Amino acid sequence: MALWRAYQRALAAHPWKVQVLTAGSLMGLGDIISQQLVERRGLQEHQTGRTLTMVSLGCGFVAPVLGGWYKVLDRLIPGTTKVDALKKMLLDQGGFAPCFLGCFLPLMGTLNGLSAQDNWAKLRRDYPDALLTNYYVRTDPFCLFSCSLKSRNALGLGFAWHRNPSLGITHSPCRPHAQRNTNF
Repeated sequence: MALWRAYQRALAAHPWKVQVLTAGSLMGLGDIISQQLVERRGLQEHQTGRTLTMVSLGCGFVAPVLGGWYKVLDRLIPGTTKVDALKKMLLDQGGFAPCFLGCFLPLMGTLNGLSAQDNWAKLRRDYPDALLTNYYVRTDPFCLFSCSLKSRNALGLGFAWHRNPSLGITHSPCRPHAQRNTNF
């Protein structure tokens, strides 16, 4: 509990810095877990560059975009009632999520060295399934959290969402038996 309180104090004092570090850490940890527990690469075969790419993406793209979006969302719909939370969730999932995934997936492809043509083909192939999976795991009343906690909670959901195509995981809650190669 002391660690949690220290985290909360740091978050209150330096929200952007802590959100950036949290996003990078969670995305890096998610990649390590993916490589070691899911893909069973072992330490010798661990792709450190891939982990560093995920950390960089979390720090440089995910945290600033999510943090900025949740501030905008709180300005657009300032209330905290259940109806306000539902409005926020609908706006987030109906407007922001499709755009965010449409940027995130090609950015991952580019960082992994895909050509523009391969990146476009991968986006067309993976986008619908990624969006459906996003709706599965993110259509919750997360909008009830305070702005400083939303990014972390969204990242926590992303950390648990091991369908992320950038990690090469082939299991999707939308199609539990679908086994497609989503490796870059």
